Amino acid sequence: MSVLPLIFTAGWASGINAYAVVFLLGLFGRVGFTDAVPPGLQRTDVLIAAGVLFLIEAFADKIPYLDSFWDALHTVVRPASGAVVAGLLAGQSDSLPTMFAAAVGGTTALLSHLVKAGTRMAINTSPEPITNIAMSTAEDLGVGAILGLAMVAPVLAASIAGIALLIGLVVVYLCFSRIRRYLRRRRERREERRASRLTPALE
Repeated sequence: MSVLPLIFTAGWASGINAYAVVFLLGLFGRVGFTDAVPPGLQRTDVLIAAGVLFLIEAFADKIPYLDSFWDALHTVVRPASGAVVAGLLAGQSDSLPTMFAAAVGGTTALLSHLVKAGTRMAINTSPEPITNIAMSTAEDLGVGAILGLAMVAPVLAASIAGIALLIGLVVVYLCFSRIRRYLRRRRERREERRASRLTPALE
């Protein structure tokens, strides 16, 4: 069961930025920081692809409304990535059933993703971009710091990730009215665009 804290932490981080998790874990294994990372994540092509996608996400994640669109696209990607990474970590250590590890990683990533997407919707009810940039930067730094900590103190890292997840779920619950406002505005914009396309046809 020694790999379970790392799996939980990686799952939580995958829900925030799956590409950063793959890149950082692969990099940690490549430089010899840990032997818990499977060779598949350390491959050069995997590192390059994850690094490029991470840079794209780092850009998209800081632009209001584009960040929520990006989150919607990754509703499946992040939990799936969390499950795959967890399965690979479990297979590397051989101390935890792979399917159980994948379930833990995928479920944790899904909850973390919902927190991230929900808080961004709430933030996007405000037109200023500073909050988006600050939140995205804090998330990127937090993922890197927690994953780095997980290499030397996995239980402590998992505890911090668990507390962050619980706080995030509470924040999303408290911001539910703002999230509904964002969804209502998005629906209204879609209806306006649909009406503008239909008007020329009716004329």
